[in-house]
Amino acid sequence: LGVPAIIILLLVCSVEMAAGTFHYFAYGSNLLGKRIHIQNPTAVRRGYGYLQDYGLDFFHYAARWRGAPATIVGQKGERVWGAIWEIDNSNLADLDRQEGVHNSVYKPLTLPVVLPTGGTLDCRVYQLVNNPCPLGATEERPYERQPSKTYMNIIINGAKETGLPEEYISWLKSVQHNGNTGDPQLSLELEKPIDD
Repeated sequence: LGVPAIIILLLVCSVEMAAGTFHYFAYGSNLLGKRIHIQNPTAVRRGYGYLQDYGLDFFHYAARWRGAPATIVGQKGERVWGAIWEIDNSNLADLDRQEGVHNSVYKPLTLPVVLPTGGTLDCRVYQLVNNPCPLGATEERPYERQPSKTYMNIIINGAKETGLPEEYISWLKSVQHNGNTGDPQLSLELEKPIDD
């Protein structure tokens, strides 16, 4: 191959890579379609599943939400349910930016998500860099680990929209929040209740 042919081949490969997609497992505010599409318009919900031996927790106060955002913590026997989104690679940097990867807020992981059919699918998942230790079964959630009311409403609406199991949605409703409302611009549109 001459130099021009190699350049053409590289360009074709670059276009094909840019046209590819990745799977993302959302367990927080990105459960909700309206929320994820703000910065990731190519996201298409492909179903749901759970992370085995992880628990959902909240930590690291976020001014935008006026409370602690969600994270996953290793916890034997627990499950974190969430939505599986297929997203174009062109939005990968947008998703990383939304999750604060550049500021070392969250770090991306690739974890197997258990599907309702019993199989697994490797998905991109985000976990707080400064992750908390799991709370004990009878331990009360301290204020610094409480999400805002707005944030929890968005997660609950997203869980309903995704079709997550009712018992998990009930558990989400029981999570102690700090009573704060989040960023008014986000809250107005995203916090509207979804019919049960």
